[in-house]
Amino acid sequence: MGPMTARVRDLPLVLLHAFPVDARMWDGVRDPLAAHTRVITPDQRGLGRSPMPLTDRAPSLDDAARDVVVLLDKLGIDRAVVGGCSMGGYVTMALLRIAPERVGGLVLIDTKAAADAEDAKANRLAMADRVESEGVEFLPEAMMTNLLGRTTREQRPEIVRTVRDLITDQPPAGVAWAQRAMAARPDSFETLRSADVPALVVVGEEDELTRVDQARTMAETLPDARLEVIAEAGHLSPLEAPRAVADVIASLWR
Repeated sequence: MGPMTARVRDLPLVLLHAFPVDARMWDGVRDPLAAHTRVITPDQRGLGRSPMPLTDRAPSLDDAARDVVVLLDKLGIDRAVVGGCSMGGYVTMALLRIAPERVGGLVLIDTKAAADAEDAKANRLAMADRVESEGVEFLPEAMMTNLLGRTTREQRPEIVRTVRDLITDQPPAGVAWAQRAMAARPDSFETLRSADVPALVVVGEEDELTRVDQARTMAETLPDARLEVIAEAGHLSPLEAPRAVADVIASLWR
């Protein structure tokens, strides 16, 4: 870990949240990590408190990645360690594609490098349409089993409530945009292959959406990566096991 730590020691950390929640998903990891570096957790476009830009462009995660570049510029940050959970991981990979010079390290959490298969793509587009016509009330029921690990669903009712509240708080327009943008995302394995920066790949042991074997494949594709599996956590491991996830991320600076 020596050289890896040396390379990120002075860099701040940007954490990009999962779908369909907002930056509050990082509440449990922010403070422990702030002891090691500056932590920046933006709401992504159309979600949380971030407005949806007026645009007639087709939804693309490249635009979400450009939002991150704009934020870094505004904060006067040249390079950062960039991390993301689930959709946040997809945006991180998009940032690596469009502005690799801004990324000094990677934390890919409960995410995957492959593009969607046709059926997954169709499901995303159908959900985007339904959210626009019905709102977001149906989402927790439709998604909870996939988002949270079995242990969390059975033993941590307060986390289940938190996630339910976070989901129903999101603006339908932002949720629909994110689904369409994710459906259009390309395969990112080539991008990872060329990412010559220290990287952590983190995955919940009970993650059914982006499984441990998919995380392992990403870690093996990256030139300088370590895989960490979080026990008793599912697809939203930073919410389900914040201490364990914060500890793993902090190892980049320790």
